[in-house]
Amino acid sequence: MVIGRTASPKRLRRKGWGSRAELQEATLVPRGAAAKRQSAIMTRALTRGTSAVRSGASRRCDRGGVGAVPCSGCCDAARWAASAHALFSRWMPVLRPKLRALEIVVIQDERHGRALMLRDTEGIAPAPVVVPGASAAVLARFDGRRSIDEIARDAARSTGQPVDAAHVSQLADELERAWMLDSPRFHARRRSVVQSFDAAPIRMAAHAGGAYHGDRRKLADFIERKCLQVARPQGGATRAVASQSAPTRMVGLCAPHMDLWRAATGYGHAYAALEQALAGPGLENVDTFVLLGTSHAAMRRPYAVCEKTFATPLGPLEPDREMIAELAAASRFDVREDQYLHKNEHSIEFQAVFVRHLLGGRAASIVPILCGLSECQARRRDPAQDDGAESFLMALGDALAKRPGRVLVIAGADLAHVGPRFGDPAPLDERQRTALRDRDLASIERATSIDAPGFFVDVARDLASRRVCGLGPIYTLLRALPPSSRGEMLHYEQCVDPEEGSIVSHTSLGFYG
Repeated sequence: MVIGRTASPKRLRRKGWGSRAELQEATLVPRGAAAKRQSAIMTRALTRGTSAVRSGASRRCDRGGVGAVPCSGCCDAARWAASAHALFSRWMPVLRPKLRALEIVVIQDERHGRALMLRDTEGIAPAPVVVPGASAAVLARFDGRRSIDEIARDAARSTGQPVDAAHVSQLADELERAWMLDSPRFHARRRSVVQSFDAAPIRMAAHAGGAYHGDRRKLADFIERKCLQVARPQGGATRAVASQSAPTRMVGLCAPHMDLWRAATGYGHAYAALEQALAGPGLENVDTFVLLGTSHAAMRRPYAVCEKTFATPLGPLEPDREMIAELAAASRFDVREDQYLHKNEHSIEFQAVFVRHLLGGRAASIVPILCGLSECQARRRDPAQDDGAESFLMALGDALAKRPGRVLVIAGADLAHVGPRFGDPAPLDERQRTALRDRDLASIERATSIDAPGFFVDVARDLASRRVCGLGPIYTLLRALPPSSRGEMLHYEQCVDPEEGSIVSHTSLGFYG
């Protein structure tokens, strides 16, 4: 066995990495077949199957005509052809394995020590898997171009340590069965899962019971006591806006998208400000919330809108189908093409939970939008220069302009991801943490100044090292706000992992106009 169980299922559940049952399924049973034996078996089957097809094809089966039982020759040919096809589909991906686009984080595992956790952010694989850290050089060569033997030789040359081809083969086999390889088997499963999601009218609460309480009462109590109460103005006082000359009607909000356990204070500052705004003058007509989130899975299009009811333990939120139709009609791409990626994405789900809590019995709808910005982020190019992204941004601006005073935009966005968990050699020391805070604050200043191009450039320049995952939703929020708006930082925090020191930073921002 080269893939193992995660060290602490409970800890991973609290980070939003799956249910207990899903994490327990991360242990895989090995088959132990070496690459040469696999190849030989498949080759024999393919050869025999092809011969049978040829010999069968030279004869006509005329025993009873159409619908009758075929003769033994044709029957054998059909059986061998099916067997050959099944074996080819089963084993080809592990002969030249190609790893899918996965989220890979470094963890400490009870069995393997330093290990890699492979998590499918698309939600096709039912559970994450853990691979020993020593296999990193092998995984890096799962690119679909190298054979098992070539991977073993290249990895050995790179690390200076012997790498057994049988070990590489077994790893590929286990990853294939865990749906982690880019293979025909995976794509068939993906088509089935996507079709099921597309057909469902409801987007279920994927992280309830993991990243936050699944019980309605416990969740409401946690939000009140651990989030909102720590940030509400004391004694019923009105929260003061930073600048006395700034307008006071809230038009936008930025909140974390970490699990509720770790970011409770950050959520509290964001949604206590929204709670106060909803209770005051100016937002009494708000009936739609545009929820912008990061897509942690790769997107083919710049944006993905989900036209489904969002279920939460506190009650459902219906989509604003009229606004979604306007966005779809005015955009130069299919805004629903990547809708499936909403299924397992937490960045919008967490905002929906807080919005539903604050609304109580008040009626409102949502427009859930994942902001991948696809090629724009990859090439560090301002989305304003991309025809597809810009068409959507213009459509969003037009939709908001048609609904003055009725729509509020919320971005679920974290900032930096640094430390051993994210591939850095060591945790940050105090000096480095201060430097990280300064970099984050520089980006925040761009955001609160409603400088969308400046924010994009600032974050993009060290995106590979600071790994800000909120670039898409914050940029989109800034583009959607009225130019006269002003922003205010409500909270900033660096959440430090107590075990190995990795940091995820986040901020809460209020925008007024």
